[in-house]
Amino acid sequence: MLNTSARLLRLLSLLQARALWAGPELAERLGVTTRTIRTDVDRLRQLGYPVEAAPGLAGGYRLGAGAALPPLLLDDEEAVAVAIGLRTAAIGGVEGIGETSMRALAKLEQVLPPRLRHRVSALQSATLAVPGTGPSVDADVMVAIAAAIRSEHRLRFDYANHEGRASRREVEPHRLVVMGRRWYLIAWDPERDDWRTFRVDRITPKIPGGPRFTPRELPEAEVTARLQRGVGTATWRYHARVLLYAPAAVVRAKLPLPVDIEELGPDRCQIKVGSDTPHMLSLYLGLLDVDFEVIDAPELSAALTALADRLHRAASSSGSRPEPS
Repeated sequence: MLNTSARLLRLLSLLQARALWAGPELAERLGVTTRTIRTDVDRLRQLGYPVEAAPGLAGGYRLGAGAALPPLLLDDEEAVAVAIGLRTAAIGGVEGIGETSMRALAKLEQVLPPRLRHRVSALQSATLAVPGTGPSVDADVMVAIAAAIRSEHRLRFDYANHEGRASRREVEPHRLVVMGRRWYLIAWDPERDDWRTFRVDRITPKIPGGPRFTPRELPEAEVTARLQRGVGTATWRYHARVLLYAPAAVVRAKLPLPVDIEELGPDRCQIKVGSDTPHMLSLYLGLLDVDFEVIDAPELSAALTALADRLHRAASSSGSRPEPS
């Protein structure tokens, strides 16, 4: 069993890691009784930590907001991760936190033990981050969305889509996800009865937020797949349905984005794909290296004919020109 001082530090670390802990959960984690947990909570309060107790079946202990920020308890890996995260945040596309991140990093490095300071310095000196040119995200918007996710309250906001059309939305926020240099919100839209992806730089939160909701289950792998699928299809200017003479699994492995594939048999499938132009889409389809048939896109058929003619001329002329001297 941990001694009292070590147990208090461990208890404080657990309270910082999650919003709410049931007493029996903490007791099991620390290998003590719930009575000891109550005693340790009183000791933390005497030391100035605002530990709150919520009664009832859904109650427990939480670390409340105090007049001063309590010291964070970080192990070696956590300290290095925070240092790298602060360095990355300085150029990470969130507006207004670059200077703040560097100040926080400087304070952290001052208290790191030499072995960890050396690891952080080595990483910083060996890497170079090139700032991107994409849209930046307001830090206050990020905080508002994160707070709604954490408190399990619906998020109300104005949204401008990629065509500039504005709309008022109310969703159940699930996760903030960064891909490339852009931030996205994955949320359940009750009005559309489906998951939706929103670009955070196009969100203007409205106060107050909506009512509380019960979070829906969505595995992280599905979050990633939905983001990739939504980001890819949302920016397409041209769409086409294509019949491919190959198994769905073979096509799925070759596609750069997870698009919906309709299986039509062991050696046939159908997909709806797109790109900025029919010519670009014809090139992408050629890279799949499978036989296919265009179902309902005459512009794509014309682009494929033009590409085939160009490739045929190139193949016919190969070897007919004299070698350069």
